Amino acid sequence: MRVVVVESPAKAKTINKYLGSEYKVLASYGHIRDLPSKDGSVRPDEGFAMDWEVDGRSAKQVKEIADALKGADALFLATDPDREGEAIAWHVREVLDKKRLLKDKTVKRVVFNEITKSAILDAFSKPRELDHELVDAYLARRALDYLVGFTLSPVLWRKLPGSRSAGRVQSVALRLICEREIEIEAFRPQEYWTVQGTFDTGAGVTVDAQLTHLDDRKLGKYDLKDQAGAMRAKAAIEARPFSVASIEKKKTRRNPPPPFTTSTLQQEAARKLYFSAKKTMQVAQKLYEGVNIGGETVGLITYMRTDGVTMANEAVGACRSLIGKTFGEAYLPDTPRVYKSKTKNAQEAHEAVRPTDVFRTPKAMVQHLDEDQRKLYDLIWKRTVACQMEPVVLDQVAVDISQAERAVVMRATGSMIAFDGYYRVYHEGRDEDTNGNGADGEDDGEDGRILPDMKEGQALGLKAVKPEQHFTQPPPRYSEASLVKKLEELGIGRPSTYASIISVLQERDYVKLDKRRFIPEDRGRLVTTFLTSFFDRYVEYGFTADLEEKLDDISGGRINWKTVLEEFWRNFSAAVEGIKELRVREVLDTLDAVLAPHFFPEPSEPGQADPRQCPTCSNGRLSLKLGKFGAFIGCSNYPECRYTRPLVTPQNGDGDGEASPELELGPKLLGQDPGTGMDVTLRKGPYGVYVQLGDTDPNDKTFKPKRSSLPRGERTDDLTLDRALGLLALPRKVGPHPEDQQMIEAGLGRFGPFLKYAGMFVSLKDGDDPVTIGLNRAVALLAESGKNPPTDLGKHPDNGKPVYLKTGRWGPYVTHGTNRANCPKGTDADAVTLEMAVELLSAKGAAGGKAKKAAPKATAATPAKPAAKKPAAKKKPAAKKKPAAQKKTAG
Repeated sequence: MRVVVVESPAKAKTINKYLGSEYKVLASYGHIRDLPSKDGSVRPDEGFAMDWEVDGRSAKQVKEIADALKGADALFLATDPDREGEAIAWHVREVLDKKRLLKDKTVKRVVFNEITKSAILDAFSKPRELDHELVDAYLARRALDYLVGFTLSPVLWRKLPGSRSAGRVQSVALRLICEREIEIEAFRPQEYWTVQGTFDTGAGVTVDAQLTHLDDRKLGKYDLKDQAGAMRAKAAIEARPFSVASIEKKKTRRNPPPPFTTSTLQQEAARKLYFSAKKTMQVAQKLYEGVNIGGETVGLITYMRTDGVTMANEAVGACRSLIGKTFGEAYLPDTPRVYKSKTKNAQEAHEAVRPTDVFRTPKAMVQHLDEDQRKLYDLIWKRTVACQMEPVVLDQVAVDISQAERAVVMRATGSMIAFDGYYRVYHEGRDEDTNGNGADGEDDGEDGRILPDMKEGQALGLKAVKPEQHFTQPPPRYSEASLVKKLEELGIGRPSTYASIISVLQERDYVKLDKRRFIPEDRGRLVTTFLTSFFDRYVEYGFTADLEEKLDDISGGRINWKTVLEEFWRNFSAAVEGIKELRVREVLDTLDAVLAPHFFPEPSEPGQADPRQCPTCSNGRLSLKLGKFGAFIGCSNYPECRYTRPLVTPQNGDGDGEASPELELGPKLLGQDPGTGMDVTLRKGPYGVYVQLGDTDPNDKTFKPKRSSLPRGERTDDLTLDRALGLLALPRKVGPHPEDQQMIEAGLGRFGPFLKYAGMFVSLKDGDDPVTIGLNRAVALLAESGKNPPTDLGKHPDNGKPVYLKTGRWGPYVTHGTNRANCPKGTDADAVTLEMAVELLSAKGAAGGKAKKAAPKATAATPAKPAAKKPAAKKKPAAKKKPAAQKKTAG
């Protein structure tokens, strides 16, 4: 028996089919261990020693692999063919070696680029040893990311409360987004004019031309600065007749783009399919691992984490065969196209992302794929086929129309596709399209406009002159596609990490996506300003790119990984020590000065008020302040003046739980409850904004004030006493259901407002308010939900709580509080009784399930219980396991 370890269970099943019964293929489910999320997991003073921990989820997989190895003679590590895959293989081997399970066993590494039978069998025919240089590169990258995160983030938390974290590459990506926003804010539009003339070429056919030369001089883009200049040009055009001065014709060729890499796939999927980088990789993973075709799982694309643009000779040959058969010999180049990667230090020499079999056309695969898979496979298939097709041929024409002696020249341009070449299959998208073609427009002198026939010296009649005003536009915000492209151009991070970097920035509320463009949140701007002010070297584009090159040098065996870490840590730890002495006030003053143009923009017109003047007391100065939960703007005359404002005022309906900065100074009194006379206050806690009735009393520890969170999107500055009392009254009784008279309740829970009826929960829809919803609307929502209310079987004999019968995906089951037990297969739900339910729940508890949390009733056997409990209470080893449990939680 030979044991094979892969990463995913989907791959395990397919590969086991290909290899046969002599092999047992098991999944590691990704990484089986990692650095614990606590300080000290990487120790620079001990030669960068690292502590690794197998988490609870992975322990099960490790045991399964270990058990299988006991009767095996060989272990094949067949994880993904990249640096992460090499690292997972190394971790598996290290863990098994420490368990002494590899003695007298052959251990080999196997890599394949696609999950097809031929590729798998070929890979297993030529196994290799672990690539320790790739493992070293992984160790260096993991240690760097850990050291930056666990060293810099605590400094950020202390000096800039409300910040989440800082990361080695994440912070540089955030800087890109923030600096683009600064460019946009600093941008001042510049006016310029163009002049277009319409000429009659005869027989009623007209041609449009743009003014290019005036007064014997070629015009620059901004030479016509205002309307007066444009009108002078118009007068010059109308003053004298025109004729055709020259006609220039040429053919241009546009070559197809190379097949996809990880980066270009993410960019194109963002432009054309509106997929996030994360979604693109998730869908691609499914296509790589395979889909069911005719009862067999077949991988449809090659491995999707790659910097390479090469394709196997067999794949190129298949593309050429398909092109010749489908589109004709005219679309097939004489020789295959060969592409070379432009990415410096491409981390793996993989193939490009391509279909495993190009004859599996998107049309043939429609019935086997879901919508997202179909779209992405179609994109990959078309790009792959197109890369081996003939180029597009364009006929381009430029006609200069001028007055005598060329004092005034106007130019008409046009082009048409003479041969569509690879356009027959595929058009590449563009990041910033200003031609009205959308993100899918590809424009390189191809406007599709055909000019009428003209001859040099031909007189043309001027029909109209149209001056047009324009203004320069600010640089566009980054989209996912353009951000990924910029990161790759700068050599920052690696394409396989871009999806997670972008996700982290959004999850930590550093940036938001608006109309598919990244806008930095003020929290993100504060973090970036802090880092560029006090850790500038470590968020410099050049420094980060140089560090990436050194990591690539490690994987190429050109430098020792510990040498790279030692050099980095020596300077980085010194920089961190230097910032620790700074007072928070000094940090705030720096941020206040740097961000002043953003938070306190200069007046646009004379006589406008000073943006730093306090609107409440008039003589106070506004500046950045820090509260327990983050930054806000406040008055220098505090506490006499309590004016505050958020860094950004939420729009109506978009408060999303954001608190007014006033709450940073303490609870806000809304009024008194008429029934109890107790204060009703609005407060901010670590988990958001809430209202509270009453207050804690140190002399009465039994009294607990009632609290209620605010619904998502509710603005705190609009909150009234009546509204707060309504929220504090939740859950409320809406009324009895007309069919069975059981009470319907409305409440506000962890996942938002809901209705509760007969033990069943239904979420309210947008626009429905738990405080005001009426019985008719509640009944309608319950009916629309399609849920069947559970059957109340009666009260449990042990504690009198109700026992319910419910129907789920796998059939009927019974519940009692948080306990649940499935009914035997084939059970008729109508036949389930209270006695049967109690028996099922009891059996589940006896089998070690979750059912019996409460202590059982006393029985004749009870006297034996205390004797059994004493040893358990004295069992010291159980206490020693607590740190391990903490590790699991931290990891």
